[in-house]
Amino acid sequence: MIAMKQKSLEEIQKMIEGYKRVLLIACDGCAGIYEVGGLRQAELLASQLNLSKEIKKTGKYDLKTVTVPRQCDVEIVLNHLQETASNVDAIVSLACGIGVQTLAEVFPNTPVFPANDTEFIGMSDKGMLYERCQACGQCILDQTGGICPIARCAKGLLNGPCGGQVKGKCEVGGYTNDCAWVLIYEKLKRQGRLDLFKQFRSYRELKPRPRELPLPMHPKG
Repeated sequence: MIAMKQKSLEEIQKMIEGYKRVLLIACDGCAGIYEVGGLRQAELLASQLNLSKEIKKTGKYDLKTVTVPRQCDVEIVLNHLQETASNVDAIVSLACGIGVQTLAEVFPNTPVFPANDTEFIGMSDKGMLYERCQACGQCILDQTGGICPIARCAKGLLNGPCGGQVKGKCEVGGYTNDCAWVLIYEKLKRQGRLDLFKQFRSYRELKPRPRELPLPMHPKG
């Protein structure tokens, strides 16, 4: 799941300063599931923006709110928003950074602003999101017991722990976080696969960006 948090009201106000007709677009995907950028949050943001205007006695915005199943899909955005987004001065996306960029590409003549800061790809557990993947495109989870050292090691080390771990805790963060490589060692030992721990892993290939990948149902060419 893509983890994100909403920007401050002041930040969003600065973005849309000078625009009258503003469309707030929510997303039913990651943002909606974790109640950061669903329709309810879009409606609440609209109320807060107009209330702020009223308090300052500077009039009101002409705000509209709408949601789509996923903002990261061009076809879905076109099917749901082409008419709605055609008569606005600016758009505020309550999705992740991909959603913002999708809207900006589909509606090139309209400024699109992010309401959220995209943090990481994470795992949900007991009301918290934990970073677990950096989408490096070179997955080695088969060698590390399903624990990603790139995302979970503070230094991104690929061949075992540094000298800064103490009793399984990482020096980065004041010894409060588990050392990823100690976790990997313990997992591989439990599975009888410690031979993998001793394998040397070369540095990751730095792939040119931006990257692209054809969808299985739409093969390129």
